Amino acid sequence: MSLKPVLFALALALSMPGAIAAPDLKQQVADTERAFAATMKARDHAAFASFLADDAIFSPGPEVLRGKAAVAAGWKKYYEGGKAPFSWEPDKVEVLASGALAYSSGPVYSPEGKLIARFNSIWRLEPDGKWRIVFDSGEDVCNCAKPAS
Repeated sequence: MSLKPVLFALALALSMPGAIAAPDLKQQVADTERAFAATMKARDHAAFASFLADDAIFSPGPEVLRGKAAVAAGWKKYYEGGKAPFSWEPDKVEVLASGALAYSSGPVYSPEGKLIARFNSIWRLEPDGKWRIVFDSGEDVCNCAKPAS
């Protein structure tokens, strides 16, 4: 048996970004998001900051935090004290076929376990091989009655 067809198939598969790697990349991003969230539970602000891209933008409300230093400073208050004020976990992850950008989203819980919000994040695969967050926002979960039609 000739190895030429096998090598050709392998070369073709590797030349299609995301064709083979997408499930692995989705898992990488989900694992990165979980590790990012674990910094809150561990109360480790320095670890939190290590996940931020230098040009990160967080939009937690009316105030937009621009740049790693501003985001880290703006989130420092959430890492003070012994108990985390909230927790989060991804339940949806998508990765571009290029493998360069990813989206993660999921629920945010109060310390008592009540669903209070959803987060939406964009991750970028950096030249050092690590995923870092570039955009983050969230919205409160409405605890209101369905509007009458």
